[in-house]
Amino acid sequence: MTGPVELDVLVIGGVGIDTIVRVPSLPLADADSIAVDPIESYLGHTGHGVALGCHLLGLNAGLVDVIGDDPEGARIRRTYQELGLPLRVALHRSGTRRSVNLVSPDGRRLSMYDGRHPAGLRVDPGLWRPVMRQAQHVHVSIMDYARDALGDAIAADRSISTDLHDWDGRNDHHKDFATASDIVFVSTSSLPSDGVEWILANGRAEVVVAMAGADGSYLHVRGEPARHFPAVTFPDRPVVDTNGAGDAYVAAFLARYLDGAPWQDAAQAGTIAGAWACGSPGTHTNLITAEELALRSRTAT
Repeated sequence: MTGPVELDVLVIGGVGIDTIVRVPSLPLADADSIAVDPIESYLGHTGHGVALGCHLLGLNAGLVDVIGDDPEGARIRRTYQELGLPLRVALHRSGTRRSVNLVSPDGRRLSMYDGRHPAGLRVDPGLWRPVMRQAQHVHVSIMDYARDALGDAIAADRSISTDLHDWDGRNDHHKDFATASDIVFVSTSSLPSDGVEWILANGRAEVVVAMAGADGSYLHVRGEPARHFPAVTFPDRPVVDTNGAGDAYVAAFLARYLDGAPWQDAAQAGTIAGAWACGSPGTHTNLITAEELALRSRTAT
């Protein structure tokens, strides 16, 4: 990013390269070798999905992150330049994060993320502070270094969101993000029954969204009964790949929130955007646009 940039959403952390392997089934058969479809790589990871999703929904979004001075990092910088998305990076010798995602024919996935960034990695806060002052909202991915941005966002009086992904309710790594954010997204896959209550009791969250895959999502607004939002289906877009569905949900939720819509409208928009993302192979290859979201909001079933 060069010069002042007015942003609706600043995403901190979470861009990398996904390698997608389409496998016959999950779990994999016990075999020495398995024939698969052509293996493809995509620009992905959670922060990128939120930034790109917000961009396609008409928001001014930008991202800051730590990447490598390597071909993968060059691909990221080139893609962001082509998209016209503001990007600010710090280079680290450990390189650009990568993952391998196994995807079954019904769209289920198993994601394997590398641990190339060393534990305890810290970054000069000058990476995000100048941009944060120009942003309305800050979405902080659960990169270890990104936790240092939480206090800066609170001090700057910016609204904050985070996605805890498959938090088990016990891992201390996630707790700073859970307690510092105004909007918390979390998967129900590993969350204990009292996980949402813990977030609301110990943090500043106004709302917690528990995402449950094919079962839809659950909206927990502080002081209100929980509300279930069933998953939607699109007959013309059957599920082929669930990679990026959660990021698409987050982006649409934030877009409606920043537009001043009620929480329920934000959750319904997220439900639609997540379902749309499942209808294309790869990661973040075909996220929903503002026009398509408006159309599908009238016809979703």
